[in-house]
Amino acid sequence: MTASADPIVRARDIVARGGRRILGLTGAPGSGKSTLAERLMAAFPGQAIVVPMDGFHLANEELVRLGRAGRKGAPDTFDAAGYVALLRRLRAASETVYAPRFNRAIEEPIAGAIPVPADIPLVVTEGNYLLFDGAWSGVRPLLDEVWYVQADEAMRWRWLMGRHMSFGRTPEAARAWIEQTDEPNARLIAATRAHADFVIAPDILP
Repeated sequence: MTASADPIVRARDIVARGGRRILGLTGAPGSGKSTLAERLMAAFPGQAIVVPMDGFHLANEELVRLGRAGRKGAPDTFDAAGYVALLRRLRAASETVYAPRFNRAIEEPIAGAIPVPADIPLVVTEGNYLLFDGAWSGVRPLLDEVWYVQADEAMRWRWLMGRHMSFGRTPEAARAWIEQTDEPNARLIAATRAHADFVIAPDILP
């Protein structure tokens, strides 16, 4: 049977398999991963919860110590092993698991901010590097499916500009950050698209 191209229907099919299921959403910065994750959670009230990969950003203090603060968001600026460990715990689903959340107002992760009860059947996790290898190679085997969110590039740039400016960057600084940090990461992420189970084009977002 061919899987549905409708994300909500496809997610319903995943939940119907029974047990705890973990669905991954990946794509370039600003592609709409978080928006789709929230829509999926709304479509399954009481049955789904979102656990973003962003909660595993290294703290700013540690990024400064490592000399990586200017590349925040790159693959080596996250605790990939910690993220894999969390996914393993979520797979077990024998108790409430507390996941971290990234707070954009302070640009820092907050530990224990997202409770995931054992009886929640669908965990939606979204982030840039779900299909990466190296330190991230343990992620994919722990996910039931990974969807790649393909954005309209002009819209993605507008959204990134708005996000960076909303947190205090000037238009010039926002554009420089996108060009020097977000776009190199986007090219790395785009190279993983072929490994996704499902590609969500802009015209089929719910």
